[in-house]
This record gives sequence, C-alpha cells and structure tokens, in this order.
Amino acid sequence: MAYQMAKISVVINTRNEENNLPRALASVRKLADEIVVVDMESSDKTVEIAKEEGARVWNHPQLGYVEPARNFAIGKAVGDWILILDADEEIGPTLIKKLREIVSKKKSADFYRLPRKNLIFGKWIRHARWWPDYNIRFFKRGVVSWSEIIHSVPETHVEGMDLLAQEKFAIIHHNYTTVSQYLERMMRYTDIQAKFQVKDGYVFAWQDLIKRPASEFISRFFAGGGYKDGTHGLVLGILQAFSEAVVCVRVWEIQKFRDMPIKDEDLNKELNKIALEFDHWLIQTGMKTYTLTNRFLRKLLSTGN
Repeated sequence: MAYQMAKISVVINTRNEENNLPRALASVRKLADEIVVVDMESSDKTVEIAKEEGARVWNHPQLGYVEPARNFAIGKAVGDWILILDADEEIGPTLIKKLREIVSKKKSADFYRLPRKNLIFGKWIRHARWWPDYNIRFFKRGVVSWSEIIHSVPETHVEGMDLLAQEKFAIIHHNYTTVSQYLERMMRYTDIQAKFQVKDGYVFAWQDLIKRPASEFISRFFAGGGYKDGTHGLVLGILQAFSEAVVCVRVWEIQKFRDMPIKDEDLNKELNKIALEFDHWLIQTGMKTYTLTNRFLRKLLSTGN
C-alpha cells in the first residue's frame, strides 16, 4: 500500500488583526491543507479577511489573552499535523519545505519546537532571551494541549525535537512595532498575571519591587547578552523590568494597598545586593565602563552608609 501524505492544519487565533492576518495567511498558502481561524470578538475586518482566504472560521469569547482559546482552536482542526501560528507571524519557504519533509517521514518526533525570529522596534533581537525563543508550534494532532495560564508552556508527554536555531527555520514574529503597542499589551498582560499570582498565593512584599525588576533586567541585559543588541537591548531590558514592577504593584492593588514600613537598614540591604549583582555582571561582560558605572551605582543606590 502506498504511503499517504499526512495533512497539515494551520491554526490561527485572532483579535482585530486585519493588518497582520493577510501576511500570515499568504505565508502558509503553500503549506496548509486547511486553515482554521478562531476569532475572539474582533471589531474590524479580521473575520471577513479570513473567510475570503478560504479559512474555516470559528468564534470564541474574548478573555484578554490567547491561551484559553488555543485548545478550542486545535479541537476544530482535522489535519494529522497542526502548525500554530499567530496573526502577527509568518513562515518562509525553507521552513515550509522542512515541515513538509517532517510529515512525509513514516517515523518522526511527535512535536517540534520551532525557533522564532522576533522583530521589535524595527530590529531582529538576537539576544536578551529573545532568540532562539523556542516554542512548541508543530505537532501531531492530539499530543499537545495548553493550560489557561497566560504565557504558559504547552503540555505534552511524548517525544519532541528542536529544529536547528537557524534563521531559515524560524517563524518570523512581527512583535512590538511601537512603544504604545508595548505599553498597551503590558497593561493588559500584567493585570492578568497579577490575578494569577494572587490566585497562586503570592503576597506582595515591598522588597519585590527591587528584586524582581532588577533580576529581570540583569537576566536580559547582562546574562542574556542584551547589551549586544545596543540601544534596542537596553530599552527592552528596561521595559521588561518595568513590566515586572507593574505586576508587583497590581498585586499590591488587589491586596488593598496594604501599608508596610520600610526601614532604612532593610532598604540599604536590598539595594546593596542589587549593586553587587551589577558589579558581578559588569565584570563578567568585561565592560570598559566598569569602574565608572560601579561608582555611579553605589552612589545612586546607597542610602548613606
């Protein structure tokens, strides 16, 4: 009996994506045996565009983030393999060829993590944990599911593989294009994140307003090599750190702005910890500004000791 080629379903969740969706749909035209679009109460021409392109369109309530609608969308697909694509993403011909090769094999992994090329403020961000930004996006139907937690990792208990972290195999993600767009999403996401953290038992502590943003900045700008992305890396490190601070403050808000005293010695202790962390990473990265920056930080962060 001749081997029958497996079918591929492309699944896209949307919400007011009339500007992005045509590009995403065009990129998968030579790959998809079917396209499933699950729309979350768009008020623009998203649904109309999807139908004009021949997609099977379903509706789902708008909840502010995509994860709750992922499983619903996957459940509407009938293909043997599923490619998850966001409306602000696209794929290139080399990746299409690779995915076709995968489904043509009698033996393959059950799911694949694909690298993602994030374009932010007009530049491909190659560091700061934005690359290779692996995501489980291509898998056999029935082996992957999402939880309803925002930005959660899909759940699977089968064998998976990573495609090589090469640009030619990457999903192209037209991520943040303006600062306003970043801030709009940040306000929406941090509200949801704060509610989940409270639900999980997190109690706001003022120390976290220092530790969490600083840890996020250090993780991206220093440990993640964000400084290699120049101004873009610095700006994104600051914005991501600010986002962490906003989550903390939103938790504080949910917990009724409970007042708590801050002793000078405790504040000094926390700030000095951060100064030492900066010292460490400035040495590790070999930055020529180490001595000057070290002195500046200690003067800025010191409370007078």
